Amino acid sequence: MQDKRPSEKEGDVPQKTEQTALSQLRWKNRGEAAKGGLLGFFIGLAVIVPGVSGSTVAILFRLYEKLLCAVGNLLRAFKRCALFLLPIAVGVALGFGLGFFAVRGLLGISPFAVIALFAGLMAGAYPAVTDQLKGEKLTLPRAALFAAGVLFPVGMCFLSLLSAGDRSLDDIGAAQCLLFVFLGALVAVTQVVPGLSASALLMLAGYFNPLMQSVSLSYWSENPLIFAVYACLLVGFAAGFVGSSKGLSVLLEKKKASSFFAVAGLALGSLLTMFFNPEVLEVYRCWSEGMFFAPHLIAGVLLFAAGTCLSYVFVRYERKKALGQGQKKE
Repeated sequence: MQDKRPSEKEGDVPQKTEQTALSQLRWKNRGEAAKGGLLGFFIGLAVIVPGVSGSTVAILFRLYEKLLCAVGNLLRAFKRCALFLLPIAVGVALGFGLGFFAVRGLLGISPFAVIALFAGLMAGAYPAVTDQLKGEKLTLPRAALFAAGVLFPVGMCFLSLLSAGDRSLDDIGAAQCLLFVFLGALVAVTQVVPGLSASALLMLAGYFNPLMQSVSLSYWSENPLIFAVYACLLVGFAAGFVGSSKGLSVLLEKKKASSFFAVAGLALGSLLTMFFNPEVLEVYRCWSEGMFFAPHLIAGVLLFAAGTCLSYVFVRYERKKALGQGQKKE
């Protein structure tokens, strides 16, 4: 007898209610919690390394929708969401700290090699994004969303090249404080939407290098008002992170397939811009002037290949794991 079930289309009532999604916000074991910490680590690095997308890693780990649900409902179900987010928050702190003190140092030695490694990790993880589109019909509107997704980060990168240069953080007034709240909210959106780069956004605004250079004891002692900038950025980031997570979570419930076509385009566009941003173009300029570049280029190619293989192996592992879990449920 044929099993007659109503077809599920975008716009229908979601399979899982928000309450059901909240009930699934828990770590099954220490290994799962460690995976959350690793996700947070990449989110922390995303602000430092141009093009790195923490949200893409969340999709790779199959934690993206849970992350959005936890952040978007933090005020509604604080204890449950906070416990789920705790290992991710620890990872964010570690990734952000390592980004400042280690990755930034490595970027000063061989920026192309470091960025190539992270680009390889993102490239190998890209099939995890496209896995979300399996079985979905490619329509003209969805193709347009994919193309728009590719062009958006590329356009942001072009605009960052045309920016007027670094801005000063010395004279901070009420208007500047409001600007930093807004900028913090935009940075939060880049961490929620895969493919958007926080570093590219800060470069476009002219505050990437000034903010990176402000993290020092000597700068803090000479410019104590910089802590007002940090506070405004944090307030804007917190508000933007919760608001955009909630909005995108609702959007994925109602228009999941179309949303992921845009996400796939954003992730691909972000990968392209990792090799086309102000910092990397400065490296290319130095190479064109005859500076010795062969070791950096070779190291970059090898690290890109290693990063791609490493993350793709993880994609295959997650696919098999998800398939095994699906068979057990059946």
